[in-house]
Amino acid sequence: MSKTIPNIVIIDYGMGNIFSVKSACDRVGLNTTISQNPDELYDSDGIIIPGVGAFEDAMLSLDNLGLSEAIRDFSKSNKTILGLCLGMHLLFTESYEFGWHKGLDIIGGDVVKLESHKVGNRNYKVPHIGWNSIKRVTNNKMESCDLWKESLLDGLPESVYMYFLHSFYVRPEDSRLLLSTTEYGTNVFCSGLRKDNLFAFQFHPERSGSSGLHIYKNLADYISG
Repeated sequence: MSKTIPNIVIIDYGMGNIFSVKSACDRVGLNTTISQNPDELYDSDGIIIPGVGAFEDAMLSLDNLGLSEAIRDFSKSNKTILGLCLGMHLLFTESYEFGWHKGLDIIGGDVVKLESHKVGNRNYKVPHIGWNSIKRVTNNKMESCDLWKESLLDGLPESVYMYFLHSFYVRPEDSRLLLSTTEYGTNVFCSGLRKDNLFAFQFHPERSGSSGLHIYKNLADYISG
């Protein structure tokens, strides 16, 4: 018996690499719609919040389009949300990106600046651009619970490389949400998390080759059951 093909809405709020995300989704067989219409979210099996740019501008755009409240309502359903890069940041309570700004407050925590620094002869400049590894986080709450295996990272090696482009990072209040961390010099930040049916990544799966495409394949399998 064949699985039902999930319908995914990629949220277009004017700030994101939405066509790269759509291309990746299409390659793994997801039915995708790019939309600014809040009503279309409720008819979907899942939503993707992409994003590249400034937090304040993004929240203003979401508010003006009526998408902020729609995303909050959607998060209370049993359907799946995937937040990517800036889309990950927007899910948090607040951001300190060029001032203080309120986020969607679906995940408790904040967004702070990644600091430039030097280790030995190497300069770690911001923004953090390029390939870096994501490292598995072990959850001690339940010894039998393998969060990585039960997430969209299932099937990937524990130190797989992904593509990053960012100057800020998230700090979840609940460390049990973390799926992966990434090191950049002396900085160690959350690069992947899960909260119920919500997944979020700091890196760009759609720019991360076959490993990134594997995440979209897992998304299709996760939603379709």
